[in-house]
Amino acid sequence: MSMHPTAPIPASQVVAALAIGTIAVLMVGVQPIVLGELVDARQVSLEGVGIVAMAEIILLGLGVVLGDVLLPVGQLRWITLAAALAAGGLDALTVRATGDGAMTAVRAAAGLAEGVLIWGTTGVIVRTAHPARVGGIFFVLQTLAQALLGLVLAHAIIPRWGWQGSFGILGVLALSCCVLAFLQPARLAPLVPPTVSGFRWSGRTLQPLAVAFLQLATLGSFWAYLEPLGQAAGFDGRGAQTLIAAVLATQVVAGCVATWAVRRLPVVPTLVACSLALAAVTATVYQLPAGSTRNFALACLLFGFVWLFMLPFHIGLAFRADPSGRLAGLVPAAQLLGSAFGPLMASFIVHGDDASAVPLLSAGFALAAGVLVLAGRAPRSTARAAALP
Repeated sequence: MSMHPTAPIPASQVVAALAIGTIAVLMVGVQPIVLGELVDARQVSLEGVGIVAMAEIILLGLGVVLGDVLLPVGQLRWITLAAALAAGGLDALTVRATGDGAMTAVRAAAGLAEGVLIWGTTGVIVRTAHPARVGGIFFVLQTLAQALLGLVLAHAIIPRWGWQGSFGILGVLALSCCVLAFLQPARLAPLVPPTVSGFRWSGRTLQPLAVAFLQLATLGSFWAYLEPLGQAAGFDGRGAQTLIAAVLATQVVAGCVATWAVRRLPVVPTLVACSLALAAVTATVYQLPAGSTRNFALACLLFGFVWLFMLPFHIGLAFRADPSGRLAGLVPAAQLLGSAFGPLMASFIVHGDDASAVPLLSAGFALAAGVLVLAGRAPRSTARAAALP
């Protein structure tokens, strides 16, 4: 059994918390659309846009970590209100920012506020009766909301109000978290303290976070360069965008399957299989000849399925190492930091428009994650004691 508090949280409060977290990560999903508009409007340079994107994602992850270390769970409602007001205000301030430095500073600060909102959502998730399953639902909601907002921005907001309208709608959505703050739990019960749970930082407790980090580095590096890789395979611009939409649809299906499977499949073999699948997909893409659009599309669809399918199992792996749920609360931070680290490393091996080496880097991250999962495998008795509720 897990050692997190067993007092049930009403479903309506869980839904409100998931909505807050979903709003907090909307910008991550629509970054390619919004930042592309900023480049076209000469608000940021082409060289600086990657720094702006990574700064927000990195500060998102740090916001989760700092929330875990510094913020009291007994003040969740007021912390959510403050973070929502800060995020909304910074979205409004973005409209006035010009240049790489100013835009990076404003979006990094917004990422920190958004990270605090995700910290609150994660705190609710790890205290539910079935955290891995609720986490799977959260990942599906994120994908659906990001895809829907992307459509709205591309076809309704940006054509009429430009890039400023994008941050306007993001600001309004962030402020809506002020209302949701009164629908989620007002406070959370403290997790079992380390003196009782026996938690301490070690290689074994760091291993689940490192696995999540490496697997998201795999995903982030490949996904960041999917469009140029697709064009090298023979897709035109519209074809590449259609493929991206198909991958997103596949992710939704995978997330739904994962919410059912996460309590039925063993965590370690599943994550190893996912790492091997990602390595096989990216290695296959690397050796595909030009014009292999069909095989490239199939590989990307499998990539998208594995992506959302494996995320809830990160929570399961964290509970194996720390049944109190303290470690599981840091999984989103590891995922976000990994998703920023992957593209950063890939940028060093891209030459001009040639991103052909990126799939090999992604395969390397995936294999390293698979080895790490096996290396940190808990003894059978320990694993049984740490099983999810």
